[in-house]
Amino acid sequence: MKLWFTKGVWKRKNIDKKIANLAFSDIRNIAILRHAALGDMLLTRSFIIEARKAFPNAAITLSIVSNYTRGAPEDIVDRVHIIHGSDQKDIPIRQRIRRIRELGPQDIIFDLASSSRSTLTCLLNRATLKIGFPYKKFQAKLLYDIATPRSDLNFEGCEMMNMLNALGVKTSYPHRYDMPGKALKRDKPYFIYFIGASTKDKVWPAERFTELLKRLSGDYPEHDHLVLEGIQEWETADRILAPLKDHGNIAVINADTIDETESVLKGADLVVSNDTGIRHLAIVSETPTVGIFNRDPFRYWPRFEIHDVALPDEDGAASVDEVHRCCVNVLTKTLKVST
Repeated sequence: MKLWFTKGVWKRKNIDKKIANLAFSDIRNIAILRHAALGDMLLTRSFIIEARKAFPNAAITLSIVSNYTRGAPEDIVDRVHIIHGSDQKDIPIRQRIRRIRELGPQDIIFDLASSSRSTLTCLLNRATLKIGFPYKKFQAKLLYDIATPRSDLNFEGCEMMNMLNALGVKTSYPHRYDMPGKALKRDKPYFIYFIGASTKDKVWPAERFTELLKRLSGDYPEHDHLVLEGIQEWETADRILAPLKDHGNIAVINADTIDETESVLKGADLVVSNDTGIRHLAIVSETPTVGIFNRDPFRYWPRFEIHDVALPDEDGAASVDEVHRCCVNVLTKTLKVST
């Protein structure tokens, strides 16, 4: 193995010599630290797939935290290592440390979190190579042998791939996710509009969703336009749908589990969503998406042809015109029609 960069990536002194003595086929144990919520967890699938190709003889361990287990890609790793998270604050520190150390010695640790818990996991477990993408330089010097640059202006999926690219691994683009599950089959093709989010400040105003539904249901009358609700009180569709009672191709659709939600998203011709894990689930399901953002849009925007993001307006929320334009932009490419 060797390093495939000259500038822009931090490396520990003499690390080139250590890597020169390693071969991809000799790597037997890899740990991937991903202490993150549903959306970020789902995007990790592409990194795991590429790591599996690059290191064919390695057993891959995915290290996660107990409060973020939804969406963990257990189907493509050999082992899942779960440390105590914020939902287990009463666990004694000695027991927490013991659990962290259960990760065990590794040939390579890839830290895809750069969180306080992943920092401890790196410090308390031995590895021939430790690779991460911290925001701060002192973290690189403290924890890693190689640290790739990270920016909120780039899609995080690509930032993760940089860790493999630094070792000369040629990764696929667009990214592969190989998400299992079957698409929902309906009598008519359909679009999905997810109106919820984890916090109220990420929710697009109800009256703008109403106007968007009115426009797109008229632009694409052959499609059903289905609103997917969340579980919080601010994620219900009542306010949005009340003015649209006379539109026969607009309705609510329910999905109570991740598997059901994935099936609904996989079958859609388009998913319009706030900044939330549901949108990431649509992305890994390889469904066209339009994301509506109030901040940091570039970090979660895969620059693939089937995805677009609506940027915030001066008042902090994207305009209906902007979101509508993004939807038509994607659909013109994916449905091969123009409006």
